[in-house]
Amino acid sequence: MSATPVRFAIPTAVQVRLFDEQGRVLFLRRAGTGFFDGFWSLPGGHVENGESLRQAAVRELAEELGIEVAQEALTPVAVVHRASDTNRIEFLFEARRWQGEARIAEPHRCDGLCWADPARPPQPFAPYLAVVWSRLGQAWLLEVGWD
Repeated sequence: MSATPVRFAIPTAVQVRLFDEQGRVLFLRRAGTGFFDGFWSLPGGHVENGESLRQAAVRELAEELGIEVAQEALTPVAVVHRASDTNRIEFLFEARRWQGEARIAEPHRCDGLCWADPARPPQPFAPYLAVVWSRLGQAWLLEVGWD
């Protein structure tokens, strides 16, 4: 009798490109997490047990930025399967409508917010996002780090 193979669960996360009225995107600088600290990234995080992707995005935006976004205001942009730091799957959304004023609501995880032209993200930019950034909206499935 052979041993049962060990199954590997891939962490699943959501990220949101939040646009303002001028077409700028909100970036946050990670800090204190041990995960790409010091790099600019997008708001988001892990999908929790029992959550849909959109529910996770709404929760993460409320936790990280103190804003309210309706699930129907989230437009899917891409799925990124990456092997940059670990084997992960990220679902990226865009939102152009929300309530509240974006602020650092988790100072123990983020030490900066920046609205920037999406063509010029702040630096240093999270490496896995830098690889796919110019292709968002052009391809639905993007894979990073598997070469």
